[in-house]
Amino acid sequence: MFEETMEDKIYRQLLRTDLDQDKLQWTQRQSADFRRLMTYYKCAIREIETKFDVLDDEYSLQNDRNPISGIKTRLKSISSIAEKLKRKHQPWTVESVEANLNDVAGVRVVCSFVQDVYTLAEALLKQDDITLIEKKDYIKQPKENGYRSLHLIVEVPIFLEKEKRPMRVEIQLRTIAMDCWASLEHQLRYKKGVEFNDEMQNALLECAKHSMELDTQMDQLRSMAHI
Repeated sequence: MFEETMEDKIYRQLLRTDLDQDKLQWTQRQSADFRRLMTYYKCAIREIETKFDVLDDEYSLQNDRNPISGIKTRLKSISSIAEKLKRKHQPWTVESVEANLNDVAGVRVVCSFVQDVYTLAEALLKQDDITLIEKKDYIKQPKENGYRSLHLIVEVPIFLEKEKRPMRVEIQLRTIAMDCWASLEHQLRYKKGVEFNDEMQNALLECAKHSMELDTQMDQLRSMAHI
């Protein structure tokens, strides 16, 4: 038996999506084009991740500490892509994915201090091959549920054999405290078989306040330590 190719796997997953197959009529060729696009997004993720690694190394040389605690990356799943296009009332095509979605490629940078978030974001956006598409500061203006993070949508070029291609990447920069709260909030909110009620929401809001206070105190200590 022949081993299933990546194109076959993508095609099989596409056919399992909750969409009108009579209208879609995805072909093996289209699934190959989709796989190519996902590869481009993977390349864009690596470009952004490398940029942050370099900034972290440079900052370490200058300040004898690393501002980045960790970097996480993700490529949006096929089902999530299909669902989001459906919510946006956009067609399920390869061209539509690239034109209508900004968060297919994602990079999350977890920092030690709040100031590190803004320092790294500013340094990245100063680079001449980075184009800022959108910025949402949920640190200065948290979401109603208590979520905090700095979101950037940027365009970064990837260099292929015969072309330079701009690709969009969603970047989330947050502190360790913000990341911990967001991770636990997601687990609690979307736990199967558990009804997320107002009492839980209010408790999470209280935790978010404590998280914000912790970040403020840690930034004050950072200033006192001159780091």
